[in-house]
Amino acid sequence: MNRATVIGAGLAGSEAAWQLARRGVRVTLCEMKPQKRTPAHVTDDFAELCCSNSLRSDQLENAVGLLKEELRRLGSLILACADATRVEAGGALAVDRHGFARLVTERLRAHPNVTVADGEVTELPAGGEVIVATGPLTSDALADAIARKIGDATLHFFDAAAPLVTFESVDMDSAWFASRYDKGTADYVNCPMTEAEYRAFWEALTTAEETPVHGFEDKSVFEGCMPVEVMARRGFDTLRYGPLKPRGLKDPKTGREPYAVVQLRRDNREGSVYNLVGFQTHLRFPEQKRVFSMIPALKDAEFVRYGVMHRNTYLDSPRLLDRCYRLIAEPRIAFAGQMTGVEGYVESAASGFLAGVELARRLLGEPPLDFPRETAIGALARYVSDQSVTDFQPMNVNFGIIPPLGYRVRGKRNKNAELSRRALERIDALRKDALSDVEENGL
Repeated sequence: MNRATVIGAGLAGSEAAWQLARRGVRVTLCEMKPQKRTPAHVTDDFAELCCSNSLRSDQLENAVGLLKEELRRLGSLILACADATRVEAGGALAVDRHGFARLVTERLRAHPNVTVADGEVTELPAGGEVIVATGPLTSDALADAIARKIGDATLHFFDAAAPLVTFESVDMDSAWFASRYDKGTADYVNCPMTEAEYRAFWEALTTAEETPVHGFEDKSVFEGCMPVEVMARRGFDTLRYGPLKPRGLKDPKTGREPYAVVQLRRDNREGSVYNLVGFQTHLRFPEQKRVFSMIPALKDAEFVRYGVMHRNTYLDSPRLLDRCYRLIAEPRIAFAGQMTGVEGYVESAASGFLAGVELARRLLGEPPLDFPRETAIGALARYVSDQSVTDFQPMNVNFGIIPPLGYRVRGKRNKNAELSRRALERIDALRKDALSDVEENGL
């Protein structure tokens, strides 16, 4: 019987374990919860979403929308559970975070080929096939073990999570439901600010007291998850061109776009909890309450979770990993998830998917699938393993890493849609091979 070990039951580890198990590989899934948690985790479930509950755009004109559709067509556990627990969020795929994690956990624990081993892993297994998917919050002991294995070629940066508020505490007399440009359904709570209100808020935000974080520097923050106070310090109007941009949002009371708008997105299926979009932060908790309550619609907001700042760890992957996320120096060890330098929930799941599928095929004596660069799955893996990348930084999937069409298409959205059409043609051509070794009752 073929066997493998997956360390870490986050999005990447859960996906990798599922793809191995449904192909008949016996999987030991190691997860340190509930014995030990990181500062960002609050439940014992697998695939816990520590930041936003949104898996971002679900449109094929967006690269992450393409990546989702590729994973759907190939039988992704994470996408199946996300679709089953989705909450309305306009053109985005957002989920009930607790319902989603519970469903992933239930399906993995119920699979006959998966054995869950609770407890922290502090050393890499000395033998056997291993996928390390411990995420950006890898424990110090295991991080040290990885560093010894790869020669200390790790990098660190800091990540931030946004606060959550109860919907009933939002002053809807000062806010309204809408999606930008009225696209899709009216799923966001929009909290407008006048110029005077924004100025007072900005001044308070840029001078608020932060939680001390050892080694934190603005230049080290990944741009896609930058703390809102760091963004504010970059200029008075930076937030108004970022998470507080009013474009496409007309206040029904005035018929005009406000000076600035804070958006809230539903965080659970019931709509009882909302998160502040783009408000990742590492301000002290009392300061978050003081400053964010200056937003008129949030003057009496009940915060059910404050933003937190925590360490992320990732590898210098182009020097270490191949296109299957395997360690070049020791191919029996693969990595998956954000520690490889992919950034984002869906990207993490995609890396776990590819690592799991390719390991299963190798164990079963099948040739690699070799996902082409024209697909989002393949392009992401090849970016992570591209040795020509000299200053490697974590990155979300984007059309810039996918080869151009080779012919002209008018308009960016039309061009992106054509790139997606080509990619899905490649995926559909791979589906038979990709699913040929899957159990009939795999998903």
